[in-house]
Amino acid sequence: MKHSVAIVGRPNVGKSTLMNRILGRREAIVEERPGVTRDRKKVEANWQGREFTLVDTGGWIADGDTLDEKVSRQSEQAIFEADVVLFVVDTTVGVTEDDARVATLLRGTDTTVILIANKVDDRVHESSIWELMSLGLGEPMPVSALHGRGAGDMLDRIVAALPDVVDEVPDEVETDSGDPRVVGVALVGRPNVGKSTLFNRLTGEERAVVHDRPGTTRDTIDTIVETPHGPVRFIDTAGMRRKARIDEETEYYSLVRALKAVDTADVALLIIDATQGVTHQDQRLAERVDAAGCPIVVLLNKWDLCDTEQREDVSIQVGDKLHFVGEAPVIRICALSGKNVHRLWPALEDTIRDYQTRIPTRRVNDVIRAAQAAQPAPAGVRILYATQGATDPPTFTLFANREVPRTWLRYLERRLREDLKLGSTPIKLRVRSRSE
Repeated sequence: MKHSVAIVGRPNVGKSTLMNRILGRREAIVEERPGVTRDRKKVEANWQGREFTLVDTGGWIADGDTLDEKVSRQSEQAIFEADVVLFVVDTTVGVTEDDARVATLLRGTDTTVILIANKVDDRVHESSIWELMSLGLGEPMPVSALHGRGAGDMLDRIVAALPDVVDEVPDEVETDSGDPRVVGVALVGRPNVGKSTLFNRLTGEERAVVHDRPGTTRDTIDTIVETPHGPVRFIDTAGMRRKARIDEETEYYSLVRALKAVDTADVALLIIDATQGVTHQDQRLAERVDAAGCPIVVLLNKWDLCDTEQREDVSIQVGDKLHFVGEAPVIRICALSGKNVHRLWPALEDTIRDYQTRIPTRRVNDVIRAAQAAQPAPAGVRILYATQGATDPPTFTLFANREVPRTWLRYLERRLREDLKLGSTPIKLRVRSRSE
């Protein structure tokens, strides 16, 4: 396990900006208003050859509503798990009541705390950092997360505060270079369908803030879970709506991050609120995931809240409105109570196996020959040879005597899926004609 460095503080002091500065890229969503970050976001970082896990947290608020309390609880959890805590304070504002309360919490822990005096953009404002000495956490470090001023010195101090490297990998432990590939599983769906509740259920910890307010999750967060079938990275994404209904910049960037997660995932869990049925937006999301070449597992959440008639209706809707995802597994669950969530594991195992499968060339050509004999292509088109060139998803290259009509290509795709028993996994076909 890599050592953990948590960034904490009240809202809008520049925690996410500081995270982006340390990473050297825009990883966390940043906007000049409080409450943008709500969940704990963990990202691998490196400085001068030392690797560590950087944890961004939401703003700590002492007296707030239910959602604020859950966000603050996430910050406290990050503090207790961290090896080093970066306590960020806005120097231009000075010490507030919430700053003082966070400092009291930090003084009661054994964790190394580095007090970050943020927004010190020039030497003129350096004198104002000494007010922060009243927090009782030692000498503050003047930093400008936005402009990078003092960032190098801060990183040197972080690395120096981390436990020694020899403690990370004892001498008697042998490293294994043949680590299994980590499978990425993205949780996608409309806002407020239960994605974060399921994410917490699957990962076994409360990483994502769960609230009945739509749009609680703003950024993508992920956790690797060791399973009997190998490591799985579960990725919780923000709820996705039509772009026309996105009315703020933060939500737009959340959508971009969610779509990026889908593009890089091996499997997508499409979560649908069974009490509302399959909506038009659910259809659009399924089409977007399918177009990314990502296999889909459909989860009908809140199944326990549906009566018999609702259950029959939504089952029919899945067949009618999501017919294009083929034989995608459909699992009826309750993420809140955990009912039937265990059924997800065998479905994931089968889906991932199909996604990563490799078919012998001889078997592929047998299927192609049988398909051509059963339904010859128009205009004298023939497939001369076929082979599987890649996996994730299965990708087949067809060598033809001339250009292949799209309709007949779809027929071949269906035959390959059925005869090779590839289930619902996407298939890619690449055609090379003799003229090429």
